[in-house]
Amino acid sequence: MFNRVAGAALVFSLAACTAPRPRPVPQLPKAQAASVQALPAPGEYQIDTAQSELRLLVYRAGPLAHLGHNHVMVNRNVTGGVQIADGISASSFFISVPASAFTVDDSQARAEEGGDFAGEVPEDAKTGTRRNMLGAAVLNATANPEVTVKSVALTGSLDALSADLEINAAGHTSKISAPFVLQGDAHQLTASGSIELRQTALGITPYSLLGGALQVRDAMQLKFTITVLTN
Repeated sequence: MFNRVAGAALVFSLAACTAPRPRPVPQLPKAQAASVQALPAPGEYQIDTAQSELRLLVYRAGPLAHLGHNHVMVNRNVTGGVQIADGISASSFFISVPASAFTVDDSQARAEEGGDFAGEVPEDAKTGTRRNMLGAAVLNATANPEVTVKSVALTGSLDALSADLEINAAGHTSKISAPFVLQGDAHQLTASGSIELRQTALGITPYSLLGGALQVRDAMQLKFTITVLTN
């Protein structure tokens, strides 16, 4: 976040710092879909990478936060699968993304997120932020090239679902719970949601400079859209 100051963030990665700022649109899923009335037939379904996305919103903090800006991290290289069983509690899923596939402050993504992400970010600033994010101090992508998420338990009903998740990033395993909604039709099923994550809960120390005058806020927002084709 901060002009020419580098830093950290993550996990499902997160990020550090850089320079100036961008504007909005909607978010995945692109097509409107009806609420799901029943699960697809039991079986294993592969994630449709073309319609799936993980997105992190990372925020500046500290007394000198005005010298920096917020970041949008997007990963559209989502793979994995969903195992549909006879019921929700017996179903499960697994997601994997390459750490190196996160993009930093894509203009369209920033525009989609609104005023907190207004303005363009110079290319050299994006490059510096991404380099720091993938470096040994944050994601350590060389030693840990994949960020993975797997469900430990699924609970709720089709109109109010929650997943207990195990996240592995930067060699650290953490557990969180995430509510999500299902939409779909005869051809596909989409799970989407938005939750607050804390870097410290993911085993990451929030970036800080000048005794905390410049910081990356511990709390960040994770947005996700995961689609599988069902026939």
